[in-house]
Amino acid sequence: QVQLVESGGGSVQVGGSLRLSCAAFGYTYNIYCMGWFRQPPGKEREGVASINWYGTTNYADSVKGRFTISQDNAKNTLYLQMNSLKPEDTAMYYCAADPRLCSLLEVNQFRYWGQGIQVTVSS
Repeated sequence: QVQLVESGGGSVQVGGSLRLSCAAFGYTYNIYCMGWFRQPPGKEREGVASINWYGTTNYADSVKGRFTISQDNAKNTLYLQMNSLKPEDTAMYYCAADPRLCSLLEVNQFRYWGQGIQVTVSS
């Protein structure tokens, strides 16, 4: 089993920045893909970005150029640097992981999930 714990969320004004972190615990040696998802109020969960063990990244069009996903394999920690935040970025953000190499940025491609952390962007 793998446990994922997010941190770094909060409230920020439009144009501001936040950095989310996700610490992985347990059988992390078999994790080859990690990602970030978000669920805005009243909407379905959607993919934000993913990164595989080798560092290849994938981003949703809505965050390209503003968000950066990265990882520190030695610390078993995943990051999401979010810049130029917009009100539509307001959502619960979830960390996810899977033992397979990254493919589609979709919910059903990830086995392990964190509890989520709130990000609110106000104007």
